[in-house]
Amino acid sequence: MRLPLRILAFVAVMAAPVLFVLVPIVAFLVMSFWRMDGQQIVPAATLANYAAFFGNEAYLRTFLLTLVLCAEVTAIDLLVGYPIAYFISRRHGRSRYVLLLLFIMPLFMSYIVKIYTMRSILGLDGFLNKILVGSGLLARPSLLFLYNQTAILMTMAVIFLPFVILPIFLSLERIPRNLIQASSDLGAGLAATFRHVILPLSLPGTIAGALFAFVLALGDFITPQMVGGPSGFTFGRVIWSQFGLAYNWPFGAAMGVTLFAVSLVAIVAGGYASRRQRV
Repeated sequence: MRLPLRILAFVAVMAAPVLFVLVPIVAFLVMSFWRMDGQQIVPAATLANYAAFFGNEAYLRTFLLTLVLCAEVTAIDLLVGYPIAYFISRRHGRSRYVLLLLFIMPLFMSYIVKIYTMRSILGLDGFLNKILVGSGLLARPSLLFLYNQTAILMTMAVIFLPFVILPIFLSLERIPRNLIQASSDLGAGLAATFRHVILPLSLPGTIAGALFAFVLALGDFITPQMVGGPSGFTFGRVIWSQFGLAYNWPFGAAMGVTLFAVSLVAIVAGGYASRRQRV
């Protein structure tokens, strides 16, 4: 390829992330400093949107509760996802990839379909209620599993679980078998080998999975709306309401920028922790 063509190809490749990622983020950041005048957006620099957000106790409480919810979703997915990924990585032959495909198959499904599937499991006539009533643990179907914070937590944990399993599995796959064999030859048991060899070397994938779950849960506003009902008012729904109902785009942009900053801090912290674990 001649030099001009190489330069054009390089510019075209670099233009894509600038146009589709950087420019929208900068536009969002700029809009967060604008203000509303009636139903008109006025491009005048002001910090009023940020002052209104950080000065409102209700918004801050919703923001902190959303962070706690996302942390709980991440913790559940790690506690469930790591053993599953470890179990799959210990299989031999094609069975490991068949098992992996089964667990990550929800990634190929529509997000709305997955939420409706969870509603069909947790609902009044759902699979879970039928089992509990059939086994005699409940006298009648209960709404305990739907339209509350627990339903949001369970649904998010299930939906984002494949995003945790896949990077952990790939990280476990990259651990050289001779290291595990050497640990065994030196007299270490399974528990010691796992603690001193497997767990440290799989931490980059574990951190990546945790970041996937946390960041995806942070921006999710559909799940709280569909399974949380009136009590499922997370920060993502607050932002959505500013753009969709209140038509206060500058204020919604200010809250979106705040959410983006938290995600960025989590990603940078995760990247720093991951680099420290590289061998």
